[in-house]
Amino acid sequence: MERKVFGLGDIVQMKKPHPCGSNEMEIIRMGMDIRIKCVGCQHSVLIPRVKFEKNMKKVLKSAAADEQ
Repeated sequence: MERKVFGLGDIVQMKKPHPCGSNEMEIIRMGMDIRIKCVGCQHSVLIPRVKFEKNMKKVLKSAAADEQ
C-alpha cells in the first residue's frame, strides 16, 4: 500500500469528526507525533504519526500548492 503524502500547513479530512462536528484538520507540527488543529473550533490535538496516517482520509488543501 502506498504511503499518504502530507505536509506542514495542509488541511486534511479525518475519518471521524471532531466533537464540534468538523472533520477538517490543519497540520501545525510534524515529527514522530503530529499536532493537528480543528478548522471548526481551533482545538489542537497531538497524536502519534501512525495513528494519524491510519485515521486520515485525504488531503483537502495542500499548503505547497498554495505557495505556487
